[in-house]
Amino acid sequence: MIDRDGIDAILKQYEKHGWKLRRVLLSRELRERDPQIVDAEFEGAELRDAQIDAAWFSRSSRPGLTAWELRYLSTTGAYALLETFRDGTALDELEAVLGQTEAKLVEAVSRQKPN
Repeated sequence: MIDRDGIDAILKQYEKHGWKLRRVLLSRELRERDPQIVDAEFEGAELRDAQIDAAWFSRSSRPGLTAWELRYLSTTGAYALLETFRDGTALDELEAVLGQTEAKLVEAVSRQKPN
């Protein structure tokens, strides 16, 4: 499971490349192992309970488009999924696509874990 140093490195990497942290998905296991992690690492981001640990970042990708990237927070290697939205996309449509992407990440991660 990832620790604060690992999370900090990922956050700095994304920030360096112009990404803004928008939303964080946190598992119960990570919250229980490090209860202060929310205050220490994710200031200003929306927090959600989840089956996995991941972070949503966004940035303008081209005029009129915004990219959202969902990065798995793990020590086992980089894994991310990308979605692109037109500026002005309806909130319900954006949320639906983000939710589908989160489900894809959960599925991909669960296939990698040994039984």
